[in-house]
Amino acid sequence: MTNAAFDDEARDYDAVLVVSFGGPEGPDDVMPFLDNVLRGRPVTAEAKARVAEVYLRHGGVSPHNGHMRSFAAALENALRDAGLRLPVYLGNRNWHPFLADTVQRMADNGVRRAIAFVASLFSSYSGCRQYRENLHQAISQVRNAPCIDKLRQAWNHPGFIAAMAARVAKTLEDAADAPLLFTAHSLPRPMAACADYEAQLLEASALVAGRVGAKHWSLAFQSASTAPVPWLTPDVDTALGRLADEGHGTVVVVPIGFVCDHMEVVNDLDVQAAATARNLGLRMFRAATVGTHPAYVGMVCDLVRERMTANPQRPAVGSSGPSADFCAPDCCLSGRPGAPMPALCGSQP
Repeated sequence: MTNAAFDDEARDYDAVLVVSFGGPEGPDDVMPFLDNVLRGRPVTAEAKARVAEVYLRHGGVSPHNGHMRSFAAALENALRDAGLRLPVYLGNRNWHPFLADTVQRMADNGVRRAIAFVASLFSSYSGCRQYRENLHQAISQVRNAPCIDKLRQAWNHPGFIAAMAARVAKTLEDAADAPLLFTAHSLPRPMAACADYEAQLLEASALVAGRVGAKHWSLAFQSASTAPVPWLTPDVDTALGRLADEGHGTVVVVPIGFVCDHMEVVNDLDVQAAATARNLGLRMFRAATVGTHPAYVGMVCDLVRERMTANPQRPAVGSSGPSADFCAPDCCLSGRPGAPMPALCGSQP
């Protein structure tokens, strides 16, 4: 471990900031929310309308915000039980409460140094660096903004693996010996090539499968865009077809790439993938996301204490070791032409 990547000092924090994606909470929110999500992307009005229709079929409400509010409350309780009386703030990239508004509220409340937990555990531009860019943008808009550090990526932390395995084990009570189909959001291949996203997902899936004693598992990707660039494959429908061709009658789908239900989980798995499975003659069960599982909430609490401890132990399972506390200058680039945007919580080149 080197000082460029790891923080061995004991830090003193005033608050925890949970950073997340955000989602609409009513029909009138849908189009403004999508304007935020799709800003700067070459998406046609017709394509955006199709995405909006998905949200509107579900009442215009994403489950995301409610799940994240529950998680923030559970984390604040866990921190208090651990003797850490740190208020937990929630800030979103794409919808209220927006990150800059939350940072402003923190500054108004006298917060001077905070530790951020990004609710995306695997390394990629959209799951790591873009949030670090969002943090940089937010503090640049706030007078006397607090100093913000960021917790390391936790895809191989024993707490996450234990929580995910518990969700899978619960589902296997109704689908014993079924193959596991782990899923995560697909990425454009140029973006995926700039991070260890796919390798991390494969290792985490193997760790969870091993924990529950699964004999057959595979990884597939979901929710790919129609943009004219190659995306990570296989997609979920293709993977389900392969399982049916192999003679399986049941499958457990495990959204390991999502820590709580997004519309991509509810619609792309519970509706679309479930329909594909029925057409293939497969009984499909879907494991829950980690959500507010105590092992997952406890993991975040432990990560906060880790950064508040000098020369801490950094638990990690598998073969990859712990992710860095400070992201490298070329970490998780977007794969698009041009210089990267300024980002918080990185090491110096």
